[in-house]
Amino acid sequence: MAESTVCPNVRSRLENAISELQGLHELLLSGDLDPEVLADFRDSLNRVRTPAWAAQQYVARKETDQDSTSVLSFLAGERIRAAHHLCQAISEDLRRTDIEIQAGSLVQLYEVMSALTEQLKGVINRLAARGRSDWFTSRQAK
Repeated sequence: MAESTVCPNVRSRLENAISELQGLHELLLSGDLDPEVLADFRDSLNRVRTPAWAAQQYVARKETDQDSTSVLSFLAGERIRAAHHLCQAISEDLRRTDIEIQAGSLVQLYEVMSALTEQLKGVINRLAARGRSDWFTSRQAK
C-alpha cells in the first residue's frame, strides 16, 4: 500500500508497537521473568504475528489484483485456532478459586458464546451434509 494512503493513526500505532517490542527484547533477555506472564506474552505475540502476515499478504494480493480469498480463509482459520486456545485458557481460569471474575464479563461471554455455538452448529451441519466433516459426524454417533 502506498505510504500516502496508510491511515496516520494505524501507522503511528504500528511504529509505536515496533519500538515497544524492540525495548522488550532486552527485558526478555534479562531472564527475570514470571513463566505465566511470559506464556501470556508469547500467546499475545502469536495472535498478532499471524494476522499481521495475513494482512500483508492480503494487501499485496489486492495491489496486484490477485485473489485474496485464500488469505481470508487462512485468517479465519487462525482466528478459530486462537479462539480455541483462549477458550481453553478461560476454562482453566474458571476452575481456579483464586481468581475473581466480573459477573458482567461472564454474562457477556456466555451470551456471545451461546450465539456462536448456534452458528457453529449450523455451519457444521452444512459441512456434514456436504460430507466435509467426518470428525463431527463420528462424534455425533458416540
